[in-house]
Amino acid sequence: MKIHELRDCLRQLDPDVVFLQEVQGLHMGHARNHANWPSEPQHEFLADKRLAAAYGSNAAYDHGHHGNAVLSRFDILSAANHDVTEHHLERRGLLHCVIKMPQHAQSVHCICVHLSLTKQQRQRQFSTLIKFIKQRIPANAPIIIAGDFNDWNNHANTLLAQQLGLTEAFTSLTGNPARSFPSKLPVLRLDRIYVRGFAVAGGEVHCGKPWSSISDHAALTAELHLS
Repeated sequence: MKIHELRDCLRQLDPDVVFLQEVQGLHMGHARNHANWPSEPQHEFLADKRLAAAYGSNAAYDHGHHGNAVLSRFDILSAANHDVTEHHLERRGLLHCVIKMPQHAQSVHCICVHLSLTKQQRQRQFSTLIKFIKQRIPANAPIIIAGDFNDWNNHANTLLAQQLGLTEAFTSLTGNPARSFPSKLPVLRLDRIYVRGFAVAGGEVHCGKPWSSISDHAALTAELHLS
């Protein structure tokens, strides 16, 4: 089952912070049809009692709900989900978590995103994201924003750099965001890791087997150091 494979892969990567989209907080149909379906919500199952977990439900339906999740090796001081839905058939959200970093005075603000497929809706969601950060997060606070941006034309790089001083991790390393879709042989640059207050030391695209059997998007990892 894919959820078990994903947990095994996360164990091997052993990341400090994980940003996940379309995580199922509840799915009664799968629970009935699969004998080894986890009894706990997916984000708790993936946290594996090793990581702290936060979840924000974006879409609810008769048999359950799904949304974004953040898993962290470090304490999650607070977590709040913010609805940025632009169309009722495409429920979207921003999950904002504040994470306490050991031996650092400043906490890190982590935002897990999943933006819309259409350009106009994404533009409004970018505006909402920028306004949220300017109003809710101190200007000198370190930030990580990661997830599925569905940003086909790479509009986000310039916009978030100009408005918020954010840098995209793979762009800082190679000049472009990573190719992440489809996971079997990535071509499109849809997923991003934007940072502020960090130096980017490295990055990797996890595609092909076993990742392509888990998700249609490749997993991205970045090595970050607080600056």
